[in-house]
Amino acid sequence: MNPPQTQAGFTLLEVLIALAIVSIALAASIRALGVSAGGAHAMQQRSLALQAAENNLAELRLQRAFPVVGRTTVPCPQGPLALECEQQVQSTVNGNFRQVTVRARLEQGPVLAQLSGLLSLLP
Repeated sequence: MNPPQTQAGFTLLEVLIALAIVSIALAASIRALGVSAGGAHAMQQRSLALQAAENNLAELRLQRAFPVVGRTTVPCPQGPLALECEQQVQSTVNGNFRQVTVRARLEQGPVLAQLSGLLSLLP
């Protein structure tokens, strides 16, 4: 008499559990990839906004401008972004200086970058 042969392999339940585990891992990987791509895009926007604010402040310094106290908004596109720069000018204790704060943002969006500096009448 021959002994009964046992077949080695996976049961249907084991295969379904393995597929469920793999699908959960893949879904988590896709979610992490999406979050990473969104973070990279936001970082690119903030970086371009900071460059736009720096350029705006540098233009004021190169023009030897001494703007009046107040707030103005000027377009300051940078790369593919249509940014606007809000310039807030404040007087200082010394009348020869003005403090300028430049905030760069997308239209009607949150502030992506803020930069402050001093402008002077002195040569």
